[in-house]
Amino acid sequence: MYEYLKGLVTAVNPYYVVLEVQGVGYQLQVANPYRYTESNDEIVQIYVYQAVRDTDITLFGFYDLDEKQIFQKLISVSGIGPKSGLAILANSDHSGLIQAIMNDDISYLTKFPGVGKKTAQQIVLDLKNKLGDLEQTEKLTGQTVIDLGVPGASPELTDALEALTALGYSAREVKSITKILTDFSAQTTDQYLREGLRLLMKK
Repeated sequence: MYEYLKGLVTAVNPYYVVLEVQGVGYQLQVANPYRYTESNDEIVQIYVYQAVRDTDITLFGFYDLDEKQIFQKLISVSGIGPKSGLAILANSDHSGLIQAIMNDDISYLTKFPGVGKKTAQQIVLDLKNKLGDLEQTEKLTGQTVIDLGVPGASPELTDALEALTALGYSAREVKSITKILTDFSAQTTDQYLREGLRLLMKK
């Protein structure tokens, strides 16, 4: 089992990043690919979780150890798979997530894609008493929401919208914040993505 990898980020797209370690490129699915930038000389450390299934082996990447630990707790819940776990982590307010679980805030949890009332209740039931070690964390950061099919949209906004879709948000949900994101003053995909996620969590 891998704990983390150190190397160069050689590719970033809405679905994953590629981390080159000693000549080998590892495809890592991450909550927000645009927290990383491609570089020929900057060594980064990404925590990883390896998921083995009958048909494939997938590596999931995390910005820090706290993020990885929350992911592992989330996917231990019945009904939460790795994709749903990443979608939940994409939101920047991880302390808010922990507080929602601790306080039985079902309505907050059902705002995440793929999380219905039954699954939200299961998250609270399974994790309410298992997050004490993470409750005070302040390092975790995430993302936001995006826009879909906007005429004249910048490449950064287009990538952000595609990343939202990759996280599991529906076209209807993404379209509902399109105009706001179009008017939002941002210069990077990460900024668009974070703002989009913030808007979606308010709905």
